[in-house]
Amino acid sequence: MIVPMKKVSLVLLKREQKQALVQLRKAGVMHLESLEGSGEKLQSLKESYETMQVASSILSELKKAAKKGIPACEPLSDEEIISLCSAVVANAERKKSLLDAIAANTVELERFTEWGEVNPEDFDYLAEKGLYFTLYEIPKEKYNLIGDDVKVLMVNKGKSHVHFLLISESKDEPRPAGLPAEAYAVPVPRCSTEQLREEIKAAHAEILSLDADNLSKVPYVAAIAEVSKKLAGDIDFENIYTGMGTEEGDTSASLAWLTGFVPVDALDTLKKSAHDNHWAFAIADPSDDDAVPTKLKNNKLVSLIYPLTDFLGTVPGYHEYDISGWFLLFFTVFFGMIFGDAGYGILLTLAVVAGIFKTKAAGKKVGLGLQLGLLLGLATVVWGTVTCTWFGLDMALLPGWLKEFSVHPFSNAYVDYYNGENGTTTVTQNLQIFCFSLALLQLTVAHLHGIGRYRKSLRCLGEIGAMFMLWGMYYVVLSVVVSGIVFPMDLVLAGIPVGLLAEGLIGLGFVLNFVFANYEGKLGESILTSLKNIISVILGVVNVFSDIVSYIRLWAVALAGSAISGTVNTMAGPMVGHAVMFLALVLLLVVGHGLNIILNVLSVVVHGVRLNTLEFSNHLGMSWSGFKYEPFSETVTK
Repeated sequence: MIVPMKKVSLVLLKREQKQALVQLRKAGVMHLESLEGSGEKLQSLKESYETMQVASSILSELKKAAKKGIPACEPLSDEEIISLCSAVVANAERKKSLLDAIAANTVELERFTEWGEVNPEDFDYLAEKGLYFTLYEIPKEKYNLIGDDVKVLMVNKGKSHVHFLLISESKDEPRPAGLPAEAYAVPVPRCSTEQLREEIKAAHAEILSLDADNLSKVPYVAAIAEVSKKLAGDIDFENIYTGMGTEEGDTSASLAWLTGFVPVDALDTLKKSAHDNHWAFAIADPSDDDAVPTKLKNNKLVSLIYPLTDFLGTVPGYHEYDISGWFLLFFTVFFGMIFGDAGYGILLTLAVVAGIFKTKAAGKKVGLGLQLGLLLGLATVVWGTVTCTWFGLDMALLPGWLKEFSVHPFSNAYVDYYNGENGTTTVTQNLQIFCFSLALLQLTVAHLHGIGRYRKSLRCLGEIGAMFMLWGMYYVVLSVVVSGIVFPMDLVLAGIPVGLLAEGLIGLGFVLNFVFANYEGKLGESILTSLKNIISVILGVVNVFSDIVSYIRLWAVALAGSAISGTVNTMAGPMVGHAVMFLALVLLLVVGHGLNIILNVLSVVVHGVRLNTLEFSNHLGMSWSGFKYEPFSETVTK
């Protein structure tokens, strides 16, 4: 459920502002409205925090690359840690500038590869003696076109160009007329080529020294994280302190104030803190225009979905629905169907169980992520057993009891029996029907939520109409996508014309939805709104069809994964029984099935999540526009 919030405004004496914030942070129940502080101290704290984040990133990368264990380190004060981070960043910036210099000098040296040793000082010395030399290059075939009156001295004849010196009698002497246009002057380097090589050598040596210095600071990664956490709290505190509303002046009676949101189950905590610290406060219900944070509260089972929603960053708006329970239920089913292989499910389950034992052995609490992983692994085993899918193995290789354990209409072991003869459906069609039935169930749940929400308004008839369209369109999808023979539009069952009933539901649902979907108290305005958006209303019927069909991805993606695992097994087949090929066989199976598992994980993220956050949410009218309740407390997340 979404915990109800109250909007709270606190008023206190300005001279007690800082102490009041300390006490408010200890209470840790008030989510403050967005504040924008200012001041030199706040800016300095932010700069230090950013420096520490950069330093932490640099040292973490070095820690990964370190071949030896990380030694223990001497404890340092917070100020010393901040100074250490500044040194790490300075080293990194210096290294970058050295690398840039190495790159520039290397390019410069490559430019004079064909010239040999070049020193600008030699040209300056000769100029003092009245001899002016300019470096030139010209395509080899054009060199003989240089006029006899042009004084040149060949330096080198390369594969494609000739390098020569043009001799002039004065510094500003114009380009000789006998010098072909293809000849171009080569600027002298800023220093001798020998010096360029020395600079590159020195830069490499300094880079080694900088890396060694930063590597010596790797043991402080954990300490940097702790100080960063403290600094984040200081920034949060200072931002609120300098951003609070205050009266002008410094009189003893001047006031300061701030506003935020408190869950109803934490109001007593805030009231006690206000009473103990002599704050004035006002409590009211949030208005529709308020940006209210969302706090979710569910039982232990439903809370298993939180690691996934936190990873996705999806938070329902305060005035939307908490669909955590439905999200967990359907996502678990979707995950099992998309992975679709009991063998993969067993591997996933064993990996999670190993993680759970390791966590418990370390004396830590088993997190929700591992618990969710266990549930998803078991769901995969169940669905793989239902369809008789085990590492993509051929049915001939599986024992009979395993085939019997499957659900025959959905089982790969019974495709010959369920082959579509005599008007029956095939295994593939049964799986498709199951996907579309899941769509019907999940989207019906969405509209039942809507009916419950608008039960005191005629607008609920619009939700009923949308649900009727969904039910009617379900049969249309079965007829169009699954089989027009098994599900003809003229089908009559027990005297009921099923196709005609479906069309009637779509028509009646469209009318109800058209008339009441926008109802806000006046029927005429609701109809007028629908008329203004007639194109969208008509397309909404098509969207119902496409939303149901969209669930076929559960079968299609699973089929693709099964095909990949089968292909891997086929490739590995010829290697079985050959001792020489044993390692290659193991490598092929591990890499092939491992890659398939990774692809399945990506498929779950893309498709399994999409059906909950797009199709289901659209029918709910959810936009996931919320943001998490994060109270001002001593624990700060940055």
